[in-house]
Amino acid sequence: MTTLTKDATVSKNGSTVPGQDMPITLPAMKVQTIMLKLVGDSQLVCHAWDDKAKQMMLDKQMKKGKQGKEAKDPEQCYRASLYTLTPPTNESLKHGIDDGVYGFPAIAFKKAAVTACTSIDGMTKVMARQTFHVVGEYVVIEGQPFMRSDMVRIAMGTADIRFRGEFKQWTTNVTVRFNSSVISAEQIVHLFNTAGFAVGVGENRPEKNGSWGMFHVE
Repeated sequence: MTTLTKDATVSKNGSTVPGQDMPITLPAMKVQTIMLKLVGDSQLVCHAWDDKAKQMMLDKQMKKGKQGKEAKDPEQCYRASLYTLTPPTNESLKHGIDDGVYGFPAIAFKKAAVTACTSIDGMTKVMARQTFHVVGEYVVIEGQPFMRSDMVRIAMGTADIRFRGEFKQWTTNVTVRFNSSVISAEQIVHLFNTAGFAVGVGENRPEKNGSWGMFHVE
């Protein structure tokens, strides 16, 4: 409970006169923290914006001359698609092992949970956005990434091959701060469970008519 003071005025016979300081009491927010372990039920496929793509967009907006297309490097495309927190060592890659640390945007899990509100009675997206937050910019993905290639359709129906990082088995720990005066820990767990089944994260998730990026709360 927080108490402040303000200089008040009191109405007397239709006029206002300076009054004495009066207390203003602010009820304390009941903010709690819960950690959820999310276990993947289907593969998680990443598609981060790589530096080259961002530079190309910036060059186009700045009206710079367009350079010719470079030859596609599958390994580079694959590496650029991952959210790399700590790059793998060359020594580990020589032995076919990836000892890098990889993540995924934390906001993606909040967005999934907010979208899942449409499947839950008595909860709105506005309420969810305001009552809980996923802590941090990235969550760490526990699992081994692999390169996958897929045929995709891009602008004007042109076919292309995409090389992206895939986690076949994966888990992550998500820290959630929430206002327990409005939403309970049980509701948070239910919300994330629903999000994992109905919405998902990453490429080709259920929200986008796919089946990748599904998860549940352990």
